[in-house]
Amino acid sequence: MPRLICALTVGLALAGPAAATQEYILPTLFDVARVAPDDVLNIRADPSARAQIIGTLAPDATGIEVVHEQQGWARINHGEGSGWISARYLDYRVDVWEEGALPAGWQCFGTEPFWSVTPRDGAVVLGGPDMADDARPVRAVLSRGVFRDPTRVVVAEGLTLVSTPQQCSDGMSDRLFGLRAEVVIDGETPRLLTGCCAIGR
Repeated sequence: MPRLICALTVGLALAGPAAATQEYILPTLFDVARVAPDDVLNIRADPSARAQIIGTLAPDATGIEVVHEQQGWARINHGEGSGWISARYLDYRVDVWEEGALPAGWQCFGTEPFWSVTPRDGAVVLGGPDMADDARPVRAVLSRGVFRDPTRVVVAEGLTLVSTPQQCSDGMSDRLFGLRAEVVIDGETPRLLTGCCAIGR
């Protein structure tokens, strides 16, 4: 029995960061690891070592947002699309989803109409091409109390934003995002906006 347990542990460790533990929920941020200083980590068009290389990451790249995992491969956004990198060369960060807070790179956006919500100095700023920036003080950032769960509700003055883990498209590119956003704007004529959120590059 000890040999079986040992073999299972080694097998899980070699299968990539998601297989060994449930210590994170996607999307979250990772750092590139175990790549030689004079080498790069290839970004491929499909989750296969034989797929076309469409880009690279530096051996010391940090804050890489992974939105999906599949059989040892991690999907990230690259340019106007997305690609895949081998998950064995990634270490997940433990400082991304803190209770009562938003990650440093968190932002939400949508189309029809175009809109964005970004944190700034204790407020969230609602903006877009056809609207002036509207800073609304944040009253609370709520979560479900589940360890490192990305679900967040931002309660601001006259605005509530719910961000939940779900694959999401911006409708303008081939990029894939890991958070879906719904924004309720209060006022004489309340509005509902939908879109996506991102937490890194």
